[in-house]
Formats: sequence, structure tokens, C-alpha cells
Amino acid sequence: MTIGILSTGFYLPSTIMTSEEIAEKAGLPLEVVESKMGIKKKTVPGPGDHTCAMGIQAAQKAIGKAGIEPKDIDVVIYVGEEHKEYLLWTAGIKLQEEIGAYNAWAFDVSLRCGTTIMAMKLAKSLMETDPSIKTVLLAGGYRNSDFIDYENSRTRFMFNLAAGGGAVILQKNLKKNVVLETAIITDGSFSEDVIVPVGGTIEPLTGESLGRYKLDVTDPEGMKRRLEQKSMDHFIKVVRESLYQSGFDEKDISYVAMLHMKKSAHRYVLKELGLTEEQSIYLEEYGHIGQFDQVLSLELAEERGKLKDGDVVVLVSAGIGYAWGATTILWGNS
Repeated sequence: MTIGILSTGFYLPSTIMTSEEIAEKAGLPLEVVESKMGIKKKTVPGPGDHTCAMGIQAAQKAIGKAGIEPKDIDVVIYVGEEHKEYLLWTAGIKLQEEIGAYNAWAFDVSLRCGTTIMAMKLAKSLMETDPSIKTVLLAGGYRNSDFIDYENSRTRFMFNLAAGGGAVILQKNLKKNVVLETAIITDGSFSEDVIVPVGGTIEPLTGESLGRYKLDVTDPEGMKRRLEQKSMDHFIKVVRESLYQSGFDEKDISYVAMLHMKKSAHRYVLKELGLTEEQSIYLEEYGHIGQFDQVLSLELAEERGKLKDGDVVVLVSAGIGYAWGATTILWGNS
């Protein structure tokens, strides 16, 4: 049995935040924003660009590209963020209704910026074990940039957070863009390093605490010391493990669809895998759209002619918590 990517879809808000605007808000030199952080511009939500709504837009594009009817979808997995239209709300059910997937059942999953890769592994397992599930839609939106305070230097590494929606349609017995194996690492020792400190049960949101309803880092120096090399090592480890389980190694890689991070980290991963910068796309014109960076990277790579039949493609993610993931895909018709 094969599970393949039938299509992808992406939605980008029309509203842009430039590197100059970020530099001004953060009180940083423009050179630092563009060269070190790797941000020339990024998408930010405009009116109507709500989280699930952006996922609906992306899903509709993916369905149109696939040439299927929404009623052909058996399961909808919402892979967007917790920060969405309403609290305590299952966004996947709303998305299912809006796209007309009336024969599907839906649910939400989350692993921060590792959600899409984790959900691909989950969707593949569902299709392999349940004969009734033939087509699965993964879709959602991201606008965690709402939680960034540009005057808080502790969250500087998250100034790249942007907005958008992404979707992937997976289909059973599709011998195209075959999804192979996924490797995931989670490390709970970082689970409380990056948080929104108020608004949960520990410290409920009040009028007095409203100004702290933003992302923050509880121990910036300690986290940097503990995470920096471990993160890079885990990036490489999940890629190699995914490849190995799929019957390949790094010399077989044709393209890496990687999340947006600082330029030095991006280049480090490519160098460690023996790849050139032409074998990936650095998302400096978009920013970090959370768990949808890999989908965007794939779409850009297709547009730019970087993918061909038989290519070994690896999707790579990392999410606060911390979690690292990689999925290997045998691209094109097989």
C-alpha cells in the first residue's frame, strides 16, 4: 500500500510587514533583521484573515488542484494553531462544514510548528489500518505573530512569525509523491521555556495581566545554552532517521523543505547534510508560517522547477516544546 500527496494548497494574506518595520518596532539595525534573522518581509493577518478561515482558503485551493469533490474526503485533520477564532473550539469541524466535506469526520491535532509533519504520520497510519479511509485532508491556519511584542528582546528569535494557511490532501494507493517514513523527537525539558504566561489555569487572564498576554521566554540564557547545539543535532538526527527508515541516506536527498529560521542555522543544516543552497528555499520573503513552512516550500519548489520525478524530498520541522520532525517523500510518479 502507498500513501501519496494528491495536492497541496496555500493561502497568504495580502498584508505585509517589512524588515524596515520590524527593525523600527524592535529597535534593531536593519542589517540584523535581514542578514542575521533572515527576514526581508513577512505576511501578517489582515481583516478576515482568521486562523481557521485561512485554513479553509488553503483547503479549497488544494481540493481544486486535486480535481476531487469535497464529499470524497473521508477525514479532515485540522493542523492549525490553538490561537484561532474561538477558545475551546474544534476548528476541524468548522473547516469540514465550510468546504462541504459532509461525508468526513474531523478532529484537531497540535504539536506547534511540528503539527503538519506529525499529522502526516498520523494520517498515513489511519489509512493503513482503516479500510474505509481513502482520502485525508490536513489543513489549518497560523497567526501566532499576534503574540509577539517587538519590544521584548527575549522573544527576538520569534520576530519572524508570520501568517497564512496550508493544506495537504493524502490519498491511499496513490503512486505519486509517496509519503515514506517520519521521525519525530520531543524533549519535554524545554516544555515551559516558551509560553504565554497568562490566560491559562495557572494564571487566568485579568485586566491587570492583559499586557502580559504575549509569548515570552522564561529563562532566555538558560534556554539558549541548553537548546542551541541540541536543536541542530536533533534536526540532523530526525532527517537521517526518516531517510534510513525509508531506505535512503543523505546523499540521496534532492530537496529539503525546511522551516524558516535564522540564516546561520539554515546553512548549518544544509552543510551537515552535504547539500547546496540550491537544494532548499530560504523563506526570507515570507517569514515563519509555523507548521505550514514545509507546504509553502514544496509549492515554491514546484513553481521554480526544483522537483522532478524520482526525487527524494525531506520535510523538516521544529516546534517549541520542543519537537523536531522529518518526513521523506519520493516525489513525482513512481
